[in-house]
Amino acid sequence: MTDHASDQSASPASPSRGDPSRIAAIDFVRGIAVLGILTINITGFWGPTLASFSPALPRVEPGADAWFALSFLLFEGKMRALFTLLFGASMMLFIEAAERRGLNGDAMQARRLFWLALFGYAHYLLLWWGDILFPYALCGLGALVLRRLRPAALAAIAIAVFCAAHGLDGIGDLPGIAAEQRVLSGHGTAAEQAEQAEQAAMMARIAQSMAQDTQILNAGFLQAIRLRFALAPFLPFKIALATATETLPLMLVGIALFRSGFFTSGWSRQAIVRLAVAGIGIGGMLTLPVLWWIWAHHFPPRAMLGVMDHIAAIPRAIMALGYLAALMLCWPGTRAHPLARRLAAAGRCAFTNYLGTTVLMGAVFSGWGLGLGPELPRMWLPAFVVLGWIAMLAWPAWWLARFRQGPMEAAWRRLTFLFVARPS
Repeated sequence: MTDHASDQSASPASPSRGDPSRIAAIDFVRGIAVLGILTINITGFWGPTLASFSPALPRVEPGADAWFALSFLLFEGKMRALFTLLFGASMMLFIEAAERRGLNGDAMQARRLFWLALFGYAHYLLLWWGDILFPYALCGLGALVLRRLRPAALAAIAIAVFCAAHGLDGIGDLPGIAAEQRVLSGHGTAAEQAEQAEQAAMMARIAQSMAQDTQILNAGFLQAIRLRFALAPFLPFKIALATATETLPLMLVGIALFRSGFFTSGWSRQAIVRLAVAGIGIGGMLTLPVLWWIWAHHFPPRAMLGVMDHIAAIPRAIMALGYLAALMLCWPGTRAHPLARRLAAAGRCAFTNYLGTTVLMGAVFSGWGLGLGPELPRMWLPAFVVLGWIAMLAWPAWWLARFRQGPMEAAWRRLTFLFVARPS
């Protein structure tokens, strides 16, 4: 998300006072990321939370496996990771711009993150369980504390934390996944009868979770708010803690890339090409065997939880870095194309687009809207992804030709600078 404007005097990260090519490139990549995030979030808008973890939930449907597999290979976790990398870079853009105005950049960034946390909790409580703004705000404070470290130190800390957390957790998931396979195949040993009972208990918890989520999905607007507050008032905090070992490291990598000149001329074209090829190639080669295994084994529930939370985390982060490098290579040659300009405009209005898609898809799938969630099969979801893409690309260029920022970006900026005196 970004809240920079195009004016020369008032913007906290104005292209005219910063580097217009750098900001435009970041906006372009952010625009693609916010469109890509919808390909994953669409399942969470349509059905219960756990539907995002498996095509077999809430029910087995024709065509669901293929859509899930395509999303898993190209988008799952990668678009969110790309967005998180850019959030770290945008934190630095904002701090630089605030300091150009004679303000304390760290203090202003902390104020900005405070308001983002409030927006995020409101987004969760009023509209949808899958908010990422609140976790971004909390992890952003951690990134703010570390942001003055040298880029190499930031990258080293980020890689160590990310790999240790997800690597160890992924290894820890393997015995349970193997035991699940033995139980499901009917070859469990006598010592694994407890495992079979635990498998049954897990399925009961899954059923209960889906029932609660479906109740909220089908409820009216006010009733859905009451249910979220009654059933899971602290869910955003839990999500922030559960995802911190991914979100914070990726923000730190984004800051390191920014400070090392990745978005300007600090990296050679050859280095960026190598990152693009290695990231997409290695990430893809690590992802494909995982996809093959879960498909061949019909997406077993315990395995899917381990895969989505931990086992696929390192491959998708590597692939996201490759995506970032490839898109940065594409920008100079495509920047004049109408679609590239629309993508950059969508990225400049990413905050509004992100919240706007929640409203749009809620109006389609939720009980306070058309209530189509329980009616439509999963295989129809790509059509609504395209609908969301059209909506996110249609309005920002028109809006930005008339206003300095997207509406939510403007509100976020005004709140951040509320009662801040301009230095004399």
